[in-house]
Amino acid sequence: MERYKIIKEVGDGTFGSVWRALNKQTGEVVAIKKMKRKYYSWEECINLREVKSLRKMNHPNIVKLKEVIRENDILYFVFEYMECNLYQLMKDRGNLFSEAEVRNWCFQVFQGLAYMHQRGYFHRDLKPENVLVSKDVIKIADFGLAREISSQPPYTEYVSTRWYRAPEVLLQSPMYNSAVDMWAMGAIMAELFTLRPLFPGSSEADEIYKICSIIGTPNEIEWTKGLKLASAINYQFPQLTGVHLSVLMPSASKDAINIITSLCSWDPCKRPTALEALQHPFFQSCFYIPPSLRSKTAVTRTPPSAGTRGVLEHKSVKRHS
Repeated sequence: MERYKIIKEVGDGTFGSVWRALNKQTGEVVAIKKMKRKYYSWEECINLREVKSLRKMNHPNIVKLKEVIRENDILYFVFEYMECNLYQLMKDRGNLFSEAEVRNWCFQVFQGLAYMHQRGYFHRDLKPENVLVSKDVIKIADFGLAREISSQPPYTEYVSTRWYRAPEVLLQSPMYNSAVDMWAMGAIMAELFTLRPLFPGSSEADEIYKICSIIGTPNEIEWTKGLKLASAINYQFPQLTGVHLSVLMPSASKDAINIITSLCSWDPCKRPTALEALQHPFFQSCFYIPPSLRSKTAVTRTPPSAGTRGVLEHKSVKRHS
């Protein structure tokens, strides 16, 4: 750690704290995540989910893990530095973002997700705090809960901050997949349009109630498996009709409403994949080449964002878990 000069703490979470630091040799600003628990062997570190998943990923919209340092049984992750996260951008915002900004940001997140999902991982903890921003570039971060799609269920019960948690996880399904990330993105997109969480439940039961109050109670045709999951835990859905999302998001275009509605489908099978989302009419003005057609020299371009907000400092953020 002698190579780095610690500047200041920029965040504190359940598993570790994050510091802004300077590489004394190169002058580069980095983010260093210091883990709270002790690690007594390298093998233990290398087998960490966050290390295993990030080592396999190299994409412009996924935060880069530069190195892993273990010193005196303390583990440090050195990441590229990003100015702030989406939550901070929204929290400090007085007026709504333009649709061009929302489109540009979400297009980048879906590219990162498409890359991750194609490589057999899903994030499981997507929320505004884990989407980092520097100028008009967006990157997905915090892979502590990332899970290989090929790994065996049942998965652990706790996943994701409650407000962005997919219904199948809330109903304790032992099996779920990358569609949980797509649900989270639907909730995040809606929040970018309104600056308010779409489903701000105060408990698991209240979370499902909030979802029903907006997208309506699911029936047998919409989500047979969901009704079986609810029955298995003796849960009865509240009978609510829901509202059209355009009522909640008057500033959003028809295409924006359409993609958010499909992302927030009860049935995970009915949500678009990240690759399908990229091809939605909402992103028609964005330029995207699918990986299968991409040559080694081709690049994915995104349009410049319309007046992205300036540099913001990281702050220690605490929200409901």
